[in-house]
Amino acid sequence: MAYEQIKRLIGNDKETLSILERFVAGSLAGVMAQSAIYPMEVLKTRLALRKSGQYSGISDCAKQIFRREGLGAFYKGYIPNMLGIIPYAGIDLAVYETLKNTYLQQHGTNSADPGVLVLLACGTVSSTCGQLASYPLALIRTRMQAQAVTESQTQLTMTGVFRQILQNEGPVGLYRGLAPNFLKVIPAVSISYVVYEHLKTQLGVTSR
Repeated sequence: MAYEQIKRLIGNDKETLSILERFVAGSLAGVMAQSAIYPMEVLKTRLALRKSGQYSGISDCAKQIFRREGLGAFYKGYIPNMLGIIPYAGIDLAVYETLKNTYLQQHGTNSADPGVLVLLACGTVSSTCGQLASYPLALIRTRMQAQAVTESQTQLTMTGVFRQILQNEGPVGLYRGLAPNFLKVIPAVSISYVVYEHLKTQLGVTSR
């Protein structure tokens, strides 16, 4: 929703937007979406790393975090997450729409729907580009979220976590877990784009 509305604000009366304008629209939409759901990202990480019997469910986890660490704990890792979502969402949405529109222009089709396979391919390429650009920041975010459940009392900042990864694991450490992340994100994003396009058609939404 945010992406389409921001494109309209940026484009005004323009028939098509440039890839830079799509990047800006995608980045802003990503920031808005992530800001809205970020506390749930923190809860997800805590629940994934919990000890047996530590939390009885989502609400209990939220209550315990709030009592022990305060409201700020729900936004731990927020800055690296926002710094990561800007290139990820911007590149993902801009590359996706550019690839799709390029295909439609080159094949001279009058339909706005190039087919499921083309949409899946465009989504796969765009998601891969976005993930490669933003993954280190996503990893730092997760490490910051997970700090509270480790035995160490030291709570590192974003730059502290970055330095720690480089010192202990080297530059390759910034991409630790990339393969399973691809296995999760690529099909999820690709399928969501297919649904997105079909819903746009059903709702009569015209993209620029």
